[in-house]
Amino acid sequence: MAGRTVNRSAGSGRFVSNAAAARWPGKTTTERVGSGTGNSQAVNRSASSGQFVTEARAKRDPGGTITQRV
Repeated sequence: MAGRTVNRSAGSGRFVSNAAAARWPGKTTTERVGSGTGNSQAVNRSASSGQFVTEARAKRDPGGTITQRV
């Protein structure tokens, strides 16, 4: 199975459409799912920049960050 990209709301963690991700880029994140993703480690990312952030930052700003397994 080939990998694909999906969009997720940083606040709720729910999947959102491409249109919603374009409308609210600071509150959504696009991630790759499928083959090639190990899902063995949890990481935190900023929803607006996509950069990795610390666990403390993720706890301070749960609506602007997302935790994902990679």
